[in-house]
Amino acid sequence: MKKTIAIAACLMLSFTGMTQTNDFYDDAALNDLKINQIMIAGEVANPGIIDLTKLPVRDVIVKETGLSGDNGSFTGAYLYQGYSLYDILNLAVLKKKNEAEFPPIIDLFVEVENANGEKVVLSWGEVYYPIHRHEILIANGVRRIVPSKTKELWPLPTESKLVVASDLYTERNISNPVKITVRSSKLNFVIDRNIPDMYAKDLKFHTGDKLLETLAEGELKGNIISYGSVFYGRGTGIHGTTPFKGVMLKDYTNAYYPMTKENLKTGLFVVSAPDGYRAVFTYSEIFNRNDQAEVLIVPMYGQATQGAFLLYPAADYFSDRSIRCLNEIRMMQSADL
Repeated sequence: MKKTIAIAACLMLSFTGMTQTNDFYDDAALNDLKINQIMIAGEVANPGIIDLTKLPVRDVIVKETGLSGDNGSFTGAYLYQGYSLYDILNLAVLKKKNEAEFPPIIDLFVEVENANGEKVVLSWGEVYYPIHRHEILIANGVRRIVPSKTKELWPLPTESKLVVASDLYTERNISNPVKITVRSSKLNFVIDRNIPDMYAKDLKFHTGDKLLETLAEGELKGNIISYGSVFYGRGTGIHGTTPFKGVMLKDYTNAYYPMTKENLKTGLFVVSAPDGYRAVFTYSEIFNRNDQAEVLIVPMYGQATQGAFLLYPAADYFSDRSIRCLNEIRMMQSADL
């Protein structure tokens, strides 16, 4: 009887918020972070200071780890609270410099700059296309995620921070962001949307203007993985539910595009097809994921209008950045794009 009463009392305390809940991430105090005014600039019709007070507050959980040593350098585990980049940019009126030539938004990216002039990049698709939205924040609060046995208290940041929750190495989590600049790719492409039975027999890999490799039809080698897919376009809806089987882009190209702090922060890829259709990805969203939702090179040998290669980004909700007849992958730094 006494045991039953004790259990009932504990349950009552839980419901009234007087004891620990089942949430592992609310066991420590929330600490405020000093946040400065943030400006939006670049290819938008309404640049200026963002009114953060009108935005919802969201949170993400992160294991802060820098790119150093053999396997990274762990700093601490945190819950960050703040304003989603998705929400911050949601009211931006886009004014693409290349809109007349290429209206799709998938070649856009944003530079986030802090008060010290440090910059990192995020692709527009990384912000607006992922299955899991609102995972990129500008944080105004933080709490430790404290281990229940060791009770170790990780060092607390004091300034606001850009937080990219899907990154494995958190080099893009820069402190004190003050400016967000929207940009589009400046690379020139010949646009021809009427190529009959379009097909690209080879795939070229570049760094800047330097050709690294030409991958011919039938020559893709590597560990083939399969992703089940509900392939859905933002404009045309459902395309199919056939799984995609291919090689991870990061595995095939890791010798060409090494993981460095510079690449993690400001590396960008422009991927394209013969008709001029293209999309932008950041280095981090291809090489630095913690969710195993990888970008695949999919062999589509002999399939007119699809092959010989297709790019499949598994993390995207929409299929728009899945480039059919993929014929070029070019990496650049944001300063050069």
